Amino acid sequence: MCLGIPGRVVEIVDGYAGQLALVDVEGARRRVNIGMLDEAPGRDDWVLLHMGFAVELIDRAKAREALSGLEMMGRGREQRIRRRFEVRGVVQGVGFRPFVYVTASELLLTGSVTNTGDGVLAEVEGTAGAVEEFGRRLSADAPPLAVVEDVRTSELPTRGGTGFTIERSSTSDRARTLVSPDIATCRDCLEELVDPSNRRYRHPFITCTHCGPRFTIVTGLPYDRAATTMADFEMCGACRAEYEDPRDRRFHAQPIACPDCGPRLELVGGEGVSLSRDEDALRTARKLLAEGGIIAVKGLGGYHLVCDARDDAAVAELRRRKRRGGKPFAVMVPDLDAARRLVTVTAEEEELLSGGRRPIVLLPRHPAGPGAGVSDAVAPGSPHLGLLLPYTPLHVLLFGIGDDDPGPDALVMTSANLSGEPIVTDDADALAVLAPLVDAWLRHDRRIHVPCDDSVSRWAAGAELPLRRSRGYAPLPLALPFDVPPTLAVGADLKNTCALAEGRYAWLSQHIGDMDDLSTVGALTRTEKHLEDLTGVAPTRLVADRHPGYHSGDWARAHAAGRPVRTVQHHHAHIASVMAEHGLGADERVIGIAFDGTGHGADGAAWGGEVLVADYASFSRAAHLGYVPLAGGDASVLRPYRMALAHLHAAGIPWDDDLPAVRACPPAERDVLAHQFATGFGCVPTSGMGRLFDAVASLADVRHVVAYEAEAAMELEGLARAAAAGPAAPEGGYRFGIRPGKREEPAVADPGPVVRAVVSDVRDGVPAGLIAMRFHTAVAALATRLADLCRTRTGLSTVALGGGVFQNAVLLEATQLGLTERDFTVLRPRLLPPNDGGIALGQLMIAASD
Repeated sequence: MCLGIPGRVVEIVDGYAGQLALVDVEGARRRVNIGMLDEAPGRDDWVLLHMGFAVELIDRAKAREALSGLEMMGRGREQRIRRRFEVRGVVQGVGFRPFVYVTASELLLTGSVTNTGDGVLAEVEGTAGAVEEFGRRLSADAPPLAVVEDVRTSELPTRGGTGFTIERSSTSDRARTLVSPDIATCRDCLEELVDPSNRRYRHPFITCTHCGPRFTIVTGLPYDRAATTMADFEMCGACRAEYEDPRDRRFHAQPIACPDCGPRLELVGGEGVSLSRDEDALRTARKLLAEGGIIAVKGLGGYHLVCDARDDAAVAELRRRKRRGGKPFAVMVPDLDAARRLVTVTAEEEELLSGGRRPIVLLPRHPAGPGAGVSDAVAPGSPHLGLLLPYTPLHVLLFGIGDDDPGPDALVMTSANLSGEPIVTDDADALAVLAPLVDAWLRHDRRIHVPCDDSVSRWAAGAELPLRRSRGYAPLPLALPFDVPPTLAVGADLKNTCALAEGRYAWLSQHIGDMDDLSTVGALTRTEKHLEDLTGVAPTRLVADRHPGYHSGDWARAHAAGRPVRTVQHHHAHIASVMAEHGLGADERVIGIAFDGTGHGADGAAWGGEVLVADYASFSRAAHLGYVPLAGGDASVLRPYRMALAHLHAAGIPWDDDLPAVRACPPAERDVLAHQFATGFGCVPTSGMGRLFDAVASLADVRHVVAYEAEAAMELEGLARAAAAGPAAPEGGYRFGIRPGKREEPAVADPGPVVRAVVSDVRDGVPAGLIAMRFHTAVAALATRLADLCRTRTGLSTVALGGGVFQNAVLLEATQLGLTERDFTVLRPRLLPPNDGGIALGQLMIAASD
């Protein structure tokens, strides 16, 4: 370390041993004692450094004086101690070791720090006060991406030593830590990316300890370069110097690279023919997108399918090729200014959009202005757009910087797969599987080890409401309110995630997908194995949904290998998940309101409009939505007009042709349904609240057929929000009937009065938006009324809201407000989705309460 100072020698005052570390120009090092100072080679111009930090220029006499003073300090009156700190949590790959190094140096402590399979291990020695302060700072001042969950300390005998070192990572027989999730490119790296004087100018893989890939590239623990897919790239000298310098922002940043030694971009055409590389690849990709092409772009956790979001023909062609139906596409825009031109966005939503996690955020469309909108084919019929900002340097460059020829300013960014299958990550698979979908591939040669879809979120009722927890969030652990034995929960069949737990922590996987495809079942196998490798949890039992036909349950039984498999009721798991997220103890009970589409009930019916009195160990059904016949299973889910006819039948309302839902049903199908409802043939009773939303959407002539789950309900929500924001609504409202149960029987919420009121409004020409608003208000009021009923019976005043229907922000806000006004404590999902993507946590907690 020469620091630009003339002379051959730099002097480092190193600890309390009264020694000099002499480093010549070639980097050779030897130590001399104070008594040998006059014999040391070199000039009289020295740089005094303490623990690696420059203090001042000194001559030889001052050097002797400084060393003597430090030696006396070492013999000073305050007793020296040595202490070990074992830090667990997200502490690898986030700059934690350099933080420890700098903290120890500032406090004049000696010792070392290293990564282990359990986290980070630091040993420090110095004055008692300095060691205590070091321990305080470990938690209080940790780097921004670190999550310190536990710090264990132990006393050691002092042993002297000089300096503080960062040791090579060690391994243990049982790893128990996690790297950070993948994090969006930080501000410092973005500034370097656009700085022509920086050696990483326009480098598509710029990263540091504060940002970049983590979870998707890690192959093992401890988290070091050798245990990532970056092991394929040997660092150049300049990167190596940064990597090994504790004062550098890229110290031990495992994905560190530069244009000289990092991954390379390549644009590939049909038959895998290489068209261009690096800058030319980006330039050509932007041109192809501007001309209406569809490109597969390799991201952090998989490939995306990308096209110009303003190009009607390109978006329609992508939808046709992907067999997407009417399901919305996500749209990426370059910055918040571009976002504000497309959607209305609050300050909280802007923070969610632009934070380090960068999820897709569901936002209401901005009123159309000249050039402001995207193609109607992006999200047909939806009042919302799923918007996200660039989270990799490649995304930034794809939009263009500086004098680049501009490409599209709004890009469709959707997972590269056929609908229902896992995201594509492998380059060879991408060429084969995506060939019918794209015109070219923009790829790189950094391997993706862990598939990880984009996360989806929204802001509702004053907090973030996750809809899909994946990139940026997984695999962060969740603290549990009590100890759990080593357990694997396999989740449900829709929006599947799995979870491992042991002790006081649970680790939830990234989004896997729907289990109706063989490739998704295989993805569950690989995901669960990787999560075991990372956490070190060896589950001694498994837990699954009680539904006898779920593929996830079949998977659990097939992989049990002699271990017990516990099954739990679907809606109980929804409520237990919310309870655990909020830290409720093992002996606490709640009123649980679980509203979703369908889940297997304890009586064999398809439940979904449930009020439970529950703790983790058990539940009782306190109330439910009245049963109506569900004919043909998924056929009725995809055709809301069938649910409308079922509710008309249950309410005793004739199927007259003046009703839109009746007209939407072909006469022959109508005859079959009438027979099924009359005889019960091919029907299962359902109390699903989601199915009631479908019925009202069809009755109000909003949506009669859907291409994806909850499409009708989402349109109904959008209409309700627009109506609520409009002029004051005319008088009128809907109200469910409630039949109190006898003795131990649950109360029944009769939807008949609401259905009859909706039909009356339709016949009176009431706008669909007003019908939607009145219906949402009625459902929220029903939740409050049923909670009141339960409080009267049980004395409980804490309500937990769960189930996919509570993805609906209008309903969640109204329900939370109504309950709060009635002095209930309301627990709603904040960390995990209310839908089946969060159910694995509840399964874990129920199984642990046996």
